Amino acid sequence: MSLAVGVASSSKNMGFDEKSSKSKGITEAKTPPNEENEDELRGEKVHRTLSESSIYATEDDEEEDAKKIDLGPQVTLKEQFEKDKDDESLRRWKEQLLGSVDFDSVGETLEPDVKIVSLAIISPDRPDIVLQIPENGKPKGLWFTLKEGSRYSLKFTFQVCNNIVSGLKYSNTVWKTGVKVDSTKEMIGTFSPQQEPYMHEMPEETTPSGIFARGSYSARSKFVDDDNKCYLEINYTFDIRKDWNSTS
Repeated sequence: MSLAVGVASSSKNMGFDEKSSKSKGITEAKTPPNEENEDELRGEKVHRTLSESSIYATEDDEEEDAKKIDLGPQVTLKEQFEKDKDDESLRRWKEQLLGSVDFDSVGETLEPDVKIVSLAIISPDRPDIVLQIPENGKPKGLWFTLKEGSRYSLKFTFQVCNNIVSGLKYSNTVWKTGVKVDSTKEMIGTFSPQQEPYMHEMPEETTPSGIFARGSYSARSKFVDDDNKCYLEINYTFDIRKDWNSTS
């Protein structure tokens, strides 16, 4: 899933696609206006890539990316909003990004906090597979089973608190019999704190099929931001079989 099983080196990568549908109380994850351009925030110019879906990358590549990004010292949300008030275009951009943030609730906290509220595998013509997220990030035993040749996507909801999270990214690496078969990375975006959770759905993918595709896989999924702060890391195993697990 793109929590996914990015399983597919022998076929396609797994991920989510962005849809316009919204659930009650849930805000669809969107990238703020003009984020593909150079944004000015805290008096600095920062260039962010909107999407990097299904990019093959090594852990060394991810570490190198983290070294290239320098957003400068953190400031509180209140300080960010008050800064550069005389710059009309920057002020409007901040208002669009922050929306109706309750500054009294976020206080003076420097560090943003992102909580992954739920994860689910969505596939046509079958109930959603809701994945339980253990606190230690290590589900016991087999986490889920996918049917070979089936279409599916990963959907997750997350909540942002305290401060703006910049450049939230999702990455997933998959191994079979100790050999890395897939590595996927996707930029989710930059989000302001709010009470309602955001929702993001990866592009629909198709699991590989055939005798060589079936079997057990191990994987690691991570949610990190531009400062390389990790909000969730999950190490798990899953199977690809001829049919869906009847207990899923």
